[in-house]
Amino acid sequence: MQALETEGRPRFCSAGLTLKGVAGDGRFSGYASLFGEVDLGRDAIEPGAFAASLAKRGAGGVRMLYQHDPAEVIGRWTDIREDERGLYVEGKLATDVARAREVHALMKAGALDGLSIGFRAVKSRSDRKSGVRRILEADLWEISVVTFPMLPTARVSNVKHRRFYRDRETELVRLMRRAARSMANNHFMKG
Repeated sequence: MQALETEGRPRFCSAGLTLKGVAGDGRFSGYASLFGEVDLGRDAIEPGAFAASLAKRGAGGVRMLYQHDPAEVIGRWTDIREDERGLYVEGKLATDVARAREVHALMKAGALDGLSIGFRAVKSRSDRKSGVRRILEADLWEISVVTFPMLPTARVSNVKHRRFYRDRETELVRLMRRAARSMANNHFMKG
């Protein structure tokens, strides 16, 4: 997790990434951020939050790190773009680098399955009732392969040629969150 300066104080700003697949040559793809999902730091990224940053930096200006460590560059991002679901990314591990080879082996084995983004919040608004900070604009600096992503649902969902799937635990968490939101909305509507 990277500490970035926000409003004069360090703030840990990261979100999880769900991987779609890991190829034999180190290529993989997935979502670096899923719009509207609240992470463990009580942040939620809104659609369009990365547009200005991506227009300025492009994929080549966003670093691929290991555990948010700037001394551990492990590859490069080849494509980063927003779609209706979130921030879609494609990258390639530099398999000539020892750490990248280790990361690749662990990702293929399903032992290392999280990714996280490091960014500076440019524009945000906080919801006093829920305590959630909605990120309206973010300056994206890096996306890291991590052991513990800020988004609990960030998991490797496909390795090599297996079909896309979500594990039961991830789906259970998603269903529980939806039910809690629904119950909260119904309670506020009645009261």
